[in-house]
Amino acid sequence: MIAGRGAAADARRVHPVSSSIRFGTDGWRAVIARDFTFANVARVARATAAHWSAAAPAGARRRVVIGFDRRFLSDAFAAAAAEEFAAAGFAVLLAAEPTPTPAVSLAVLRHRAVGGVMLTASHNPSEFNGYKLKLASGAPAGAEVCAAVEALLDCGGKRSATPLSAAPVQPKAPSSLRSAGALQIRRLDLRTPHLRRVRELVDLAALRRARLRVAHDAMHGVGAGCFEVLLAGTGVRLTPRRAAHDCLFGGVAPEPIARNYAATSAWLARHPHDLCLVTDGDADRLGAMDGRGRPLSTHQVICLLLDHLVRSRGQRGRVVTALTTTSLVPKLCAEHGLAHTEVSVGFKHTAAELAKGDVLLGAEESGGIGFAGHIPERDGLLAGMILLEAVAAAGISVNRMIAALERRFGPHRYARLDARFQVERRAALMARLAADPPARLLRSPVERVQTFDGVKCTARDGSWLAFRGSGTEPVLRIYAEADSDAKAARLLEAGRRLVAGGDGTE
Repeated sequence: MIAGRGAAADARRVHPVSSSIRFGTDGWRAVIARDFTFANVARVARATAAHWSAAAPAGARRRVVIGFDRRFLSDAFAAAAAEEFAAAGFAVLLAAEPTPTPAVSLAVLRHRAVGGVMLTASHNPSEFNGYKLKLASGAPAGAEVCAAVEALLDCGGKRSATPLSAAPVQPKAPSSLRSAGALQIRRLDLRTPHLRRVRELVDLAALRRARLRVAHDAMHGVGAGCFEVLLAGTGVRLTPRRAAHDCLFGGVAPEPIARNYAATSAWLARHPHDLCLVTDGDADRLGAMDGRGRPLSTHQVICLLLDHLVRSRGQRGRVVTALTTTSLVPKLCAEHGLAHTEVSVGFKHTAAELAKGDVLLGAEESGGIGFAGHIPERDGLLAGMILLEAVAAAGISVNRMIAALERRFGPHRYARLDARFQVERRAALMARLAADPPARLLRSPVERVQTFDGVKCTARDGSWLAFRGSGTEPVLRIYAEADSDAKAARLLEAGRRLVAGGDGTE
């Protein structure tokens, strides 16, 4: 239901407007009822509308696509944002149901909208919600656009004088937009066209031949039910896990990393499958487990996909990865004769490269993966389908596929530590680490220090240690990679000592 102005006014009285709105790595995120309130969502929507009114891209229509996930009040926040855009004179295509983020990006592109908004906090814990901005290309908005919207908060963008409560909105309108006073809001199925497009990009015949048995852990997010549609008619036997709508996500953050897999991992140990796909809260990221519940790292998934696209499909192109992605990627690129580009963490940086048209694959450590010929945005559903295609084409288990990669390039073991860390202390820490990096990592001399996104130190033996602050939470992340789990763990401990002020050496 779309709230009227009376409801919005009530929300403002209950939840005072806060000025602490800052866009991070992927949009604005905050705790529900503390800073993420109806009043603040309205402020951000008005500022976004003011920006797009003044800086609409050539060829775009005065139209905005708005989607939302399964989080608490996401549908109501989306409706509130829709009212603000409609009052500013934009036609609004509002999702009819909880929808994957990549479906919103595709709809923006197909409907030639000026941009899109997705109400989601992605992988963050359940107390958070968020507001992601999409450009007319479908790509996530970069720093320049986000800064422009921030600058317009409370600086114009006044509401229309037409009372919204006096203009009832039709939940489902005919094919043309229905206008009532200042309102032009149409409910639209964004999910079905996206799933149809994903099926077009996958070799369904290979899946029909393989007859795989697959589980899907939706982590209670919007990916639930999607693989049932995507795999229809392929003969793949699909078992859904954690598919129910639960705005608390079962008490676990909907992030596709090993520590959040416990329940499904234990179930798979008792009920073996060929593979288990895992999607995050808004289905733009992919994780995976083998058929018995042993986690695959997102780095392994990325490398399996890249190797499949080149060796099985014969595709070519530049490969783009975020700074904290496995060093196995550049080794694969060297073997296949592909150019490799490293960018900052945050898929908006990868998307900017995808938009150039010469990129085969773009990926980041968090499981965000984008593909040539699709939207310039990560898509966990397409990544999952292509991973299934890769397993089907190989004709062997995913574990044997990983073992084959390790025979070619050696083992690569990755570890990550997330620690609470005050945001105001980050700059000083990064400056200290950049000015005085460790001389050695596990007794191997450090040969390269990169500082364009946090600090990353790479040693002669290929091991590396990186530090960067989360763009969405007061968290410091320490990343490490070495040729064994034990060495990766030792690197993390060295990183912890460096943060505490030690030298990190052994």
